[in-house]
Amino acid sequence: MDSHGPVDSYQPVAVCPPLSLYIHVPWCVRKCPYCDFNSHAIHASHATYATTTTGGAIPESAYLDALAEDLDQDLALVSGRPIETIFIGGGTPSLMSGDFYNRLLAHLRARLNIAPDAEITLEANPGTLETGRFEAFRKAGINRLSIGVQSFNSSHLKALGRIHDSEAAHCAISAARQAGFDNVNIDLMHGLPGQTPEQALEDLRTALDYQPPHLSWYQLTLEPNTEFYSRPPDLPDDDHLWDIYRQGAQFLQQQGFRDYEVSAWSRGGRASRHNLNYWTFGDYLALGAGAHGKISLANGSIRRYWKTRQPEAYLNRIGSRTAGSDIIAPEDLPLEFLMNALRLTEGVSERLFCERTGLPLSSVGVKLKTARDEKLLVEDRLQATTLGQRYLNSLLERFL
Repeated sequence: MDSHGPVDSYQPVAVCPPLSLYIHVPWCVRKCPYCDFNSHAIHASHATYATTTTGGAIPESAYLDALAEDLDQDLALVSGRPIETIFIGGGTPSLMSGDFYNRLLAHLRARLNIAPDAEITLEANPGTLETGRFEAFRKAGINRLSIGVQSFNSSHLKALGRIHDSEAAHCAISAARQAGFDNVNIDLMHGLPGQTPEQALEDLRTALDYQPPHLSWYQLTLEPNTEFYSRPPDLPDDDHLWDIYRQGAQFLQQQGFRDYEVSAWSRGGRASRHNLNYWTFGDYLALGAGAHGKISLANGSIRRYWKTRQPEAYLNRIGSRTAGSDIIAPEDLPLEFLMNALRLTEGVSERLFCERTGLPLSSVGVKLKTARDEKLLVEDRLQATTLGQRYLNSLLERFL
């Protein structure tokens, strides 16, 4: 902390921020070689991904019971606060049946104060969809889909280890539209093995043919503890990566999209409400194997916690499924807040820093001035300049 803004000036957060709910489904058909998420392949002896409550590859009923018990243990954390958004991620949540989500959301509504206009998102993999599955998701109460296309080029999909091809990607988006989903995110990656700038642009053009209100468009990175990290593929060099991003960003802007966040693009008013709550340092309850949460407690402190990671251990746990937790120390709050807020292209108000951390702005006054003198932050707002966005990690290091 800056010398004129000691930890002693910390005042616990008095008003709780908006609350979201994250639910993790840890299973997938096959682990992708670039994936470092908590995902676990279905046992190889299963010929299909069939997931029914009567004996499919995934123990749906047992997982539903575990989620219900998990929620019961955490209810005291939220004390009737309204849930503004729900995000179901994975893994591959679309492996689960419509009946699973119908029962899950019914249970959540019976136990939680879910806002009538809550945004409820499900991640879907084009390689896991049967006829009528999107309709069942819609009927269950899902109102937003995030479809993990990654690319419309079958060669690139094969290089990424995806279980779907280009045709399946097209079919999934069309099926989502036919099922009545108008709030659809298409998830795309760039900087793929052997990808040229023109191929990356073609992926964007193809996605925009479907008129999605939102795109996630981000660069493939090699993460530790992944197959690609131990055996790196031949990726485009830095010059090609820059050309891909520059041309793609220009194209999306011309089509009326705004990059409101580091890797998220939307048309007016269609940003992901769930993600915005993350980046503005909101709270989120966590359910499911390996899920992470952040909650403002009644005493004004802020707690991060995480759930048992291995699916079998999560299913068989008796009592609390929380594997660990910690209280964010006041001296760590500025970096925690800014790591999120500065992902937003327009940043946040200085007032929000005080509201969400309980700290006066003077606690980081010297560091803010240094960053502004270096043209990394704009004046009178917690917002990175174009230069600051390009060197975001370096900017954040000033607040360590």
